[in-house]
Amino acid sequence: MILLDTHAWLWYATESPKLSQLALRAIQQTQHIAILSVSCWEIAMQVEKKRIGLDRDVEEWIILALQQPKIMLLSLDPKAAVLAARLSDFHGDPLDRFLVATSLTYNIPLITKDELIHKWGKVDVIW
Repeated sequence: MILLDTHAWLWYATESPKLSQLALRAIQQTQHIAILSVSCWEIAMQVEKKRIGLDRDVEEWIILALQQPKIMLLSLDPKAAVLAARLSDFHGDPLDRFLVATSLTYNIPLITKDELIHKWGKVDVIW
């Protein structure tokens, strides 16, 4: 199982060339692709702020994207939520904290382009 950052999920679902080849191979080779529930909120917020555009209503897009093969929606685990609060040496973005803490809690790699997560170096990152 691997966990996709919100942008990686968006790029995978839309077959965007922005997704790295290494990330795409990892997605293709895994049995389960985990999407953190807060990523649904993040995509909806990005649409509302007009930072991204989708080919259909955001709720419909999310429902369809979650129905793709191998995709499984993860709720924010209480252990991961507490761990996210305790990441004292990590930056302050709550969504990044939730993603990193979930990756650590489940001991699964995180697919992300986020440089701050890469530089932190305490989570298995694929890009």
